[in-house]
Amino acid sequence: MKVMLADVEADALAAAVNSLHNVGPGVRGIDCDVADAAGVERAAKATFDAFGNVHIVCNNAGVAAGGGIDEIALDSWRWVIDVNLMGVVHGIRAFLPHMRAHGEGGHIVNTASMAGMQSGLGFSPYTASKFAVVGMSEGLAPQLAPFGIGVSVLCPGFVRTRIGESGRNRPDQYGAAQVPEPGSATAMLVAMVDEMIGNGIDPADVAARVLAAIRANELYVFTHPEMRTEVENRFTAITTAFDRAAAPV
Repeated sequence: MKVMLADVEADALAAAVNSLHNVGPGVRGIDCDVADAAGVERAAKATFDAFGNVHIVCNNAGVAAGGGIDEIALDSWRWVIDVNLMGVVHGIRAFLPHMRAHGEGGHIVNTASMAGMQSGLGFSPYTASKFAVVGMSEGLAPQLAPFGIGVSVLCPGFVRTRIGESGRNRPDQYGAAQVPEPGSATAMLVAMVDEMIGNGIDPADVAARVLAAIRANELYVFTHPEMRTEVENRFTAITTAFDRAAAPV
């Protein structure tokens, strides 16, 4: 297997590439900000030039911003949407024509979140972006099935990553990250989420689940079965609303 890793953080990219060299020699890395369409196109071309046909694409970048919806700066909204949603769009646009053209089939994995299945944590831009990724993936799957290209949307719960520190890679064009007032509701929310991330599952467990989903061509990929009730409650509210619509007024 040959792998091209892309990351906006050069040191993290180099460390990941070096760690995978112990597994196999066919691993390379390229600096890439997924919010930049031209940069993703360059990464795709570098991958084609290095390895030829690509069969699996994982769109897996994510950032977060939290707080009251009327308190979050518009620049923070744009940053989250540009990375979490448009980053996936850029990845699909850069690789999909190539995958269709080579005719050998393949698979696209788009990382959403449980925040794309249910909301309520107060991270409005993040939730909006992840709901969009789920909907886009649902629409993409039947379009690509005739080409032998599967689609999976990954909706993990809390995983031990550095997403809580995503402001470290925030480009200047989006302005400075907002710092919540100590003791405020937003500060307490951020602290609670950071704790849950720190106690989250190992990324390796998520990777194993994703590999199984690719092999089985599963559309929805979940990692936290204990969150099922929250999703069921949302769907129950939706179906109940349909029942009200069917009842005479």
